[in-house]
Amino acid sequence: MLSAIRLPVALLLCATVLCACAPSARHNGALPESAAPDERIVLAPPPVAGSAAQIDDDRVFRATRALKDTPRWQLAQSDADLDPAHLVRDFSCAAGFDLDLAQAPHLATVLERIRHAVGRRTSEAKTYWHRTRPFVGTNLPICTSPDGLGLHASYPSGHTTAGYGMALLLAHLMPEHATALLQRGRVFGESRIVCGAHWKSDVQAGYLNASSLMDALLANPDLQDDLTAARRELLAMQAHPVTPDAARCAVEQDAATHSLLSEP
Repeated sequence: MLSAIRLPVALLLCATVLCACAPSARHNGALPESAAPDERIVLAPPPVAGSAAQIDDDRVFRATRALKDTPRWQLAQSDADLDPAHLVRDFSCAAGFDLDLAQAPHLATVLERIRHAVGRRTSEAKTYWHRTRPFVGTNLPICTSPDGLGLHASYPSGHTTAGYGMALLLAHLMPEHATALLQRGRVFGESRIVCGAHWKSDVQAGYLNASSLMDALLANPDLQDDLTAARRELLAMQAHPVTPDAARCAVEQDAATHSLLSEP
């Protein structure tokens, strides 16, 4: 079924996690997959048919279709864009200043160096569980095109892995902003529920997937010089800040306040 999954052009962290994304570590300092834990062992299996968890997944998927064309839907559509520069900028409101990847070449290097390991490990898990996405077999709306998603690559959520992984990376580099950055990472994952591209439990697994992968990768000795340089780049941006869009920040804060993981 992997052949049905296509790789978008600048997909950060291989977040939809397709086999074509990381056939082997490139000769660019990329960390090998062995630097990250095996997520087939780390993650619990997805809910089974008829279980309370699957019934809740079904309920949440159907209830969130009512969000179509709302500001929360539009935020989910924006969060679906995993272009590296776009994904970094998604955390500008949380940081309190505009995050411009063009001004942070060392941060871009960090992302490229961890891409292979994150991609391969998440791809292994998706292939192993082969979970069908919630919209398959329905005519209910989703916030993006299904093309390229992989109809049976739902668990864990790759977009959540990318978004929460970015939150963890930025929180590591800017611990003074960790609370807001991690909150935004949670909202990013919830956007996949709003989209209808993932079950609630896929997203919850995506948080754990990102956490376990990043915990190992950010401690890798080979990455420390690049991480130190990336922090200097972010501090330089913060010293001459560009204010994020206030309307966008208000939508993000409203989404954070009304969590899909806890509201009925």
